[in-house]
Amino acid sequence: MAETTSPAVAAARNRKEMILSRRAIEGMIAEGKNIFIFENRVIKADAWMKFHPGGPKAIQHMVGRDATDEINALHSKEARQHMLSFQIGRIEGRWTNFLPPIQGGQFRPYNKDEDCTEDSDSSSQESSRPSSPIFDEADEKSGLRRRKSTSTTISSVSSTPPEEGQKFEPRPFFLDARTQEEIILDISKYPPLDAARQESIREKYRALDQRIRAEGLYNCNYFCYFIECCRYTLFAALAYFFLRLGWYGTSGFFLGCFWHQLVFTAHDAGHMGITHNFHVDTVIGIIIADFLGGLSLGWWKRNHNVHHIVTNSAEHDPDIQHMPFFAISHRFLTNLRSTYYERIMQFDAAAQLLLKYQDYLYYPILLFGRFNLYRLSWEYLLLGQAPKKGPAWWHRWLEIAGQIFFWIWFGYGVIYCSIPDWRNRVLFILISHMVTAPLHVQITLSHFAMSTADLGVHESFPQRMLRTTMDVDCPTWLDFFHGGLQFQAIHHLYPRIPRHNLRRTQKLVMEFCRETGIPYAIFTFVDGNKEVISRLGDVAKQVRILEECRKVCAKEGVFSGHH
Repeated sequence: MAETTSPAVAAARNRKEMILSRRAIEGMIAEGKNIFIFENRVIKADAWMKFHPGGPKAIQHMVGRDATDEINALHSKEARQHMLSFQIGRIEGRWTNFLPPIQGGQFRPYNKDEDCTEDSDSSSQESSRPSSPIFDEADEKSGLRRRKSTSTTISSVSSTPPEEGQKFEPRPFFLDARTQEEIILDISKYPPLDAARQESIREKYRALDQRIRAEGLYNCNYFCYFIECCRYTLFAALAYFFLRLGWYGTSGFFLGCFWHQLVFTAHDAGHMGITHNFHVDTVIGIIIADFLGGLSLGWWKRNHNVHHIVTNSAEHDPDIQHMPFFAISHRFLTNLRSTYYERIMQFDAAAQLLLKYQDYLYYPILLFGRFNLYRLSWEYLLLGQAPKKGPAWWHRWLEIAGQIFFWIWFGYGVIYCSIPDWRNRVLFILISHMVTAPLHVQITLSHFAMSTADLGVHESFPQRMLRTTMDVDCPTWLDFFHGGLQFQAIHHLYPRIPRHNLRRTQKLVMEFCRETGIPYAIFTFVDGNKEVISRLGDVAKQVRILEECRKVCAKEGVFSGHH
């Protein structure tokens, strides 16, 4: 018997298959709709924004863009299938990215009666095409960017205009020159940004993904996690043993080792790299992060997903926004507005003082990094940043239960009941938390020394990940200490590959880099630290130069009109 389809269902299917012009999509975005492209399908994500487990900002950074590679990298097959329910049409041919509204893209309203000719689409590209701080849009043939005039260079550097009541201070020329220098350097080192070259990189990247799947590198080696669990149990047992003996400093050391190792598995679970099931891996991650470690997995996901999409972007990546303590780019000295935190990152008196010595303060500050993670976790859970509906609605409540459990066993059971005096309590707390500092070094190491330049939305996902991320070279026997974070470049290309397979994947990624001409950044742990300290010292030097400029301006009465 032939299957019959109702007229309503048939009409809905026809609407989903309708070809939408670039100009019409621009008009929808101008109306405030959150639209992106996935495998030539036009997806309108408005209804899903508040349910997205990774938060709305990850979606907002994809508006107007072809998000195919980002979606395939970060989402399970089930999530990608569910995404198709939000399809409203299709596109034909190669898509040219818009600059998303959250990043400053401008969009024109669309009149359905207007003639969507090739010329109108071309003008649309001009109106919403991204601009670089120093260069105009990339030339499609050469991939190089045309230089702007000097007059526009100074005014067009991407920084936040002063808000009402905020004092305007002129920016010295050397900051703009530094932005120009970084962009020129990256363009000279990496493949051209023309559409054909970047499309070729995308095709090779997707072919590599298929090869990785064929070799079984997405399959988790559960015996490796058995070894991990034995290590966790050993550290926890040693912490308890020395706690009972009254060796509180030694007990705190092993508890810190326990937390340090646990984070690696929580990271795997957050990327669905263990069972590849969203809810199962999330529960594993919450048990580890919240119940045993006192940190919110949901906060980490919301933060980390954005980081994976806009890696090392000064305005958008929360993982490099550490004002007033650290600045890895001179652009943080211009009162940038964070689109993630939705506030100005003030280059205030505290920043002016701390950043001058940030290369010396780097390791001491990271010793206290875990305390800041507690604060961010509770902000996420108490301020309603977690999804309240959708498949992840209950995760927040499980996390709150986990936080309560953690502070009962750690705060009350260990700190208050098991340690007799405050001197030893403070000692235990400080040692247990400072032992986890290598984790914070590892996290920052992979990005702090890499490029923060914006080459525009024409750059492909794999090239951008390899340009902003580096790997750390270490012997195989030290893999347990780094926990997979030493393969950050590979992880950023394929976040859902289980970390125990990253070393095998590295060889394939190196082949991909040689074939595409993309430099593969890899340093030893020592050399990587030297690179980070050098970057921090470079920005600290710029802070001191800026301070001298202001002193001269104040002494000689130089006002903004002279700049």
